[in-house]
Amino acid sequence: MIIVLKQRAPADQVQKFCAELKGMGFEINDSVGSDTHILGLIGDTKALSESWVLANPVVDTCRRVSEPYKKANRKFHPDDTVVEVGGKVKIGGGNFAVMAGPCSVECEEQITLVARRVQAAGASILRGGAFKPRTSPYSFQGLRAEGLELLDHARSQTGQPIVTELMNNEHIPLFLDKKVDMIQIGARNMQNFELLKAVGRTNVPVLLKRGLSSTLEEFVMSAEYIMAEGNPNVVLCERGIRTFETSMRNTLDISAVPMLKKMTHLPVVIDPSHAAGIAFMVPSLAKAAVAVGADGLMIEVHNDPARAKSDGAQSLTPDQFDDLMSTIRPELEFFGKTLN
Repeated sequence: MIIVLKQRAPADQVQKFCAELKGMGFEINDSVGSDTHILGLIGDTKALSESWVLANPVVDTCRRVSEPYKKANRKFHPDDTVVEVGGKVKIGGGNFAVMAGPCSVECEEQITLVARRVQAAGASILRGGAFKPRTSPYSFQGLRAEGLELLDHARSQTGQPIVTELMNNEHIPLFLDKKVDMIQIGARNMQNFELLKAVGRTNVPVLLKRGLSSTLEEFVMSAEYIMAEGNPNVVLCERGIRTFETSMRNTLDISAVPMLKKMTHLPVVIDPSHAAGIAFMVPSLAKAAVAVGADGLMIEVHNDPARAKSDGAQSLTPDQFDDLMSTIRPELEFFGKTLN
């Protein structure tokens, strides 16, 4: 149930009303927006009478919510959430962030070179895989702990926050020890509910990628798992879904952005690299992401894609990334977005 309070309702009466609701066993999602104050009740509200709620002098209106996700629901939180990464980069609410870097961290020279180039072009967050989920067990699966060390070193050289994928609950202490600024949950782990709950118990921002065959409601429900554990800092990432089309790696569901914006208050970013799997398509899809209202991009950039240990075919060179950023800057300005 959503309860909209009257403007300028006395604070002591609001507190008393909230105490009554908590005494009935409800959890309250308290959202204060620019023009509204909303109480989102989480729990079984079937027995709660709407007439009883409306009789309270601080209440303006109330209505029941049928969607199973509550904390992520825009009805509970009308204003856009802004997620801050590394204490300096904002995503959402008109702030547009670009995350860029190699699919896999390969060596100190590679990650440092790419970090400096993407930062110079306008990327504010460095991406790079230390632990890599691969379809084949014989493919390169990352440098693991050493990869985190190298990301930490690149961060010390550029000051960029880092985002990297977490695959296992057991690695969380390692990620926290290295002060990873944003934890990525990959498409294959989108419904690994124990992992979602574990990152929900941290306060580290989470980049949650949509599963290859997941509906948008399933996607948002995965975000709800994280938020239900106390971590509100979730950014949704559309990275392409599996369809019958075989000419590209996946199909970018560009329509997911406006629909997710309607469903939820969380920031939404696009990963055109994984969506297409082909480098020449990335700039066009990046422009489409800006036009449709995304809050950011995640782009794979490698200094030598032909020799990359993973996903070279979809990686841009630093020069190509420079061109992409030059292309989207005027588009961002046109749509009123601030490159963060």
